Amino acid sequence: MIDQLAEANWMFATVNRDDDSEPLDFPEPIPRPGIESADTERGASGDTAAEKGAPTTDQLLQFFL
Repeated sequence: MIDQLAEANWMFATVNRDDDSEPLDFPEPIPRPGIESADTERGASGDTAAEKGAPTTDQLLQFFL
């Protein structure tokens, strides 16, 4: 639930930000025992959260409008 709340807060802040402001970073999931961290999963490719399927600003606007 914590990760979902962080994503919902990120979506709200992203949609309601000024057009001239920098985009917000997608929230990182809370670490869980037995699951590798995002830094470990990232590996040599250097994938970011946006490259892993985080919604774009346009997708968020379409969803909320």
